[in-house]
Amino acid sequence: MKTQTEPVTNRSLPTFSISKHGLFIFLSLLPALLLVAVFIYYPLFKGVIMAFQNYSLFDLTNIKFIGLDNFKTVMAEPGFKESLVNSFYWVFFSLIPQFVIGFVVALLLRRKFRGRGVYQAFIFFPWAMSGFLIGLIWRWMLNGQSGVINDLLLKAGIIDTAIPFLADPTWSMVSVIVANVWYGITFFAIMILAALQSIPDELFEAAKIDGANYFQQLFKITVPYILPTLIVTTLLRVIWILNFPDLIYSLTNGGPAGSTHILSTFMLEKLIMGQNYGQAASIGVIMIFLLLCFSIFYLLATKFNKAGDF
Repeated sequence: MKTQTEPVTNRSLPTFSISKHGLFIFLSLLPALLLVAVFIYYPLFKGVIMAFQNYSLFDLTNIKFIGLDNFKTVMAEPGFKESLVNSFYWVFFSLIPQFVIGFVVALLLRRKFRGRGVYQAFIFFPWAMSGFLIGLIWRWMLNGQSGVINDLLLKAGIIDTAIPFLADPTWSMVSVIVANVWYGITFFAIMILAALQSIPDELFEAAKIDGANYFQQLFKITVPYILPTLIVTTLLRVIWILNFPDLIYSLTNGGPAGSTHILSTFMLEKLIMGQNYGQAASIGVIMIFLLLCFSIFYLLATKFNKAGDF
């Protein structure tokens, strides 16, 4: 009985190939990818490793893995709990006024009026300044002896004696939040104004024909249309505010008696004063974990994937 065998054919295996256009795009992106890897991902990876090491500049010959000891040591300190609570106050009471005032400013700047460009320049100017410089400016303004704010309040008869804005624990926290609000309004104004300018005028014209008033147009057209921008900018601002030690460090240096320390300034204190890179890195890892949990919860709560749908 004969068996028939099928002829063996050379089946071509799938091969990976890249076109000249794709190769050009890859080579063009390569420098940027290398910069991101060197200046962002490598420090992040290195910082996570240091959080589990006994990494102190006072004992560089004894660097070794110590597990969760850095986290236990940092979290057991009284300053950590105070910095954690202050971080919540710092973010919440800075974010809400920034968002509300920035939204109102963006709505006003969307209208056409004489000198609008000059007003935009004045409003957007703070965003071009560094946080450290802004902290120094507000430090001079809030000085308890020669500050301009105390001088204006005294001359207006609002207060009888100068207020120690930066020496009193309660006033110092209020002061840094006020300075941060002044600085952050610009960010929301810029981002929301850009989103507002993308709304088609036909939508407002149709709403006017239907008899919708200003607030109906605002909450039925404007807010739903720019909702994705509002969600993303709010999330970014939360991350940036928590990671914004510049203003506090130059304004109060975390004082008085650590009353204005947030997690990022507490981390800097461990890094600069304590020279303990391991403990500082552990605070950074805690911040990353908190922000990651918040981001996931925030995006799920706001239903970001459905935002902007009418």
